[in-house]
Amino acid sequence: MAQVLVLYGSTEGQAATVAERIADVLETAGHDPAVVHIKHRPEPFDLTDYDAVIVGASIHMGKHQKYVRKYVKRHADELNRLPSAFFSVSLAAADDSEEGWEGAREYVAEFLAETGWNPDATAVVPGALKYSQYGTLKRFVMKQIAKRTSGDTDTARDYEYTDWNEVEGFTSDFAESLT
Repeated sequence: MAQVLVLYGSTEGQAATVAERIADVLETAGHDPAVVHIKHRPEPFDLTDYDAVIVGASIHMGKHQKYVRKYVKRHADELNRLPSAFFSVSLAAADDSEEGWEGAREYVAEFLAETGWNPDATAVVPGALKYSQYGTLKRFVMKQIAKRTSGDTDTARDYEYTDWNEVEGFTSDFAESLT
C-alpha cells in the first residue's frame, strides 16, 4: 500500500471533483490517498512524506493555474524523484475533435516544459461548462466559445464532459504501477 498524494488546483471545481474520484480509485486499489488543494496545504507539508503523487490542474485562458505552475516548478526535483502523474482538465478536449485534443495535449506539453517536471503518466480530462457559476461577462464569453466549437450554449444549465471511465482507467494504471 502506497501513500499517494493527490495535489490539485481548481478554479470552478471540476479539477477538485476529478481529484476526489482519483482518490476513490486509489483507495479501492488498496492505496492510502490524501487529497490536498495546492493553495490549502497543511503545515507542515512535505512531498517526501508520500510514496507517490498525482498533480492536477485546469486550463483557463490557455494556461494552467499560475499557483500550480509555480508550485510544480519549485518542487520539480522532488516530483521527478517520486512516482508521479499529471492530469489536465480542459474544455478544449470536450469538443471531441482532433484539433481540440491536440490543443489540450499542447497545454500539457507547455506546462511540463515550463516546470521541468517529467511525470510517469499524463492524462487530458475533458472538463465542464459551469454556466451557473459564471458571472454575466464570463457566461457570455463561454457561450461564444461554445458556439464556435458547436458546444452547448443553453446557459440555464451546466454541462459535464468528463469521461469518468477514462479517469478511472488512468488512475488504475498508475495505482498498479505502484505495486
